[in-house]
Formats: sequence, C-alpha cells, structure tokens
Amino acid sequence: MKFVLEACVDSVESARAAQAGGATRFELCGNLIIGGTTPDPFLFSRVQECCTLPIHVLIRPRFGDFLYTDEEFMLMEQQVSWFAAHGARAVVIGMLTPNGALDRDSMARLIEAARAQNPDCKITLHRAFDVCRDPFAALETAKELGVNTILTSGQAASCVQGAPLLTELVHRAGDTVEILIGAGVNAAVIGNLLPVTGAHAFHMSGKRTLDSQMTYRREGVPMGLPGISEFEIWRTDAQAIAQARQVLDTYFVG
Repeated sequence: MKFVLEACVDSVESARAAQAGGATRFELCGNLIIGGTTPDPFLFSRVQECCTLPIHVLIRPRFGDFLYTDEEFMLMEQQVSWFAAHGARAVVIGMLTPNGALDRDSMARLIEAARAQNPDCKITLHRAFDVCRDPFAALETAKELGVNTILTSGQAASCVQGAPLLTELVHRAGDTVEILIGAGVNAAVIGNLLPVTGAHAFHMSGKRTLDSQMTYRREGVPMGLPGISEFEIWRTDAQAIAQARQVLDTYFVG
C-alpha cells in the first residue's frame, strides 16, 4: 500500500470503528483525552481478538513531559518487552534529556528491549519529537537508532501550522524514516497537505463525543480534568476515518 492511515484509539469500540472506516493500522493507547498513555494489556489483547489491523502500542507511563525517572524507565522497559513479545507490530516511544535533546541511550535500551522479544518489531518516535530542541538533530539520531517512524505535527500546535517543517522533514527523511503527520488531521487537512509536504502517512483519532447514557447526573464533581464533562465519552467516528481514507485512495490510487 502506498499510504498509511493510522487511527489512534483507546477502546475496543474505537478500534472497531477505525477498522470499519478503512484505517490501515492502529496506535493503541489509554487515556486519549490527556494525549495518551500506555494501554492496559487486556485492552491490547481484546483489540487483537476483535480486529485484524496491525497494532502500534504507545509506551508512555504518565501525562506530562518526556523526562522520566529511573522507576518510570524501568516500567517502560518492561512494557516494551511485554507488548513486543505479545504481538505488537511496533512500540511508540520517546524520551528527552533535560536540555531537550533526544535521549539516545535510553531510547537505545528501549529499542533493544523490544527487538530482543521480536527482531521485527518496528519503532515509532512519538511527539516527544515535537518538543525537542533541534528537530533535525533528533531526526539524525532517530535514523542512527533505527527508528522506523516519527510521529510529528512539525513542532506546532497543529500539523497545518507545522506544514513548512513537515515538508522539510519529509525531504530530509527520504526513504529511511517514515514521517507520520499528526495533530488536527482530518480528510480536508490530508487533502491540503498531501501535495505540499510529499507525505504519505497520516495519524488521526477521528473522534466524536458521545453523550453518557447516565440519567442521574451529579454535576460539579470532576474526577480528573476540571472543565471536561464526566458525561462525555470520546469515540472514533468510522465516517471520519472513511472520509480520510477516500482522500488517500483518490490521491494515491486514482
């Protein structure tokens, strides 16, 4: 296939919808509402049972920055090993040093842990890339580490704003690293960015908000994020994925 349409999902329902809409692979995470964290292994196993698409698994132990403690790193190493051993097509990782460089040594250890379990396990560098000090230096480090894919918005709040850097990254990456465009991706954005950036890989959640089926609602008691209703649930919209897939099919297949 000439293109990639990766759906970011954090539930079985979203995975099913994304596959029905025509996604080519999943990035599986937990807690998408906070940018994603490492998914529960039982969620991973259930998605494997229900769906046939390749699963790329996010490894992120918590919300926040990408400078991790020794305990957090130990956990990440164990997670990488487990998911690689249990059928993940790729692990999605990223670590930075205090001065904003890609943490080469820690990344190398995580990659080694994954490929010790499965030599064919692919590696995606996630959006830690978007907050690193020097994207071009990070790209070269990623190449040297054997990273297969970099998920990026072009170091901007959205991929539309990051289009100039994305274009340069695609050019510099060539055939060595896949530049996977994310942040604000939908069918219209894909249509606009394809001829500009030269990219062929896009990452989206295609989310819609469902109203809770709770009939009794105690308002004003937030359980995590003030300002976000506890009675709204994010799910992938199969139609949004299908619209994006149609744009890609038309552009690459005709």
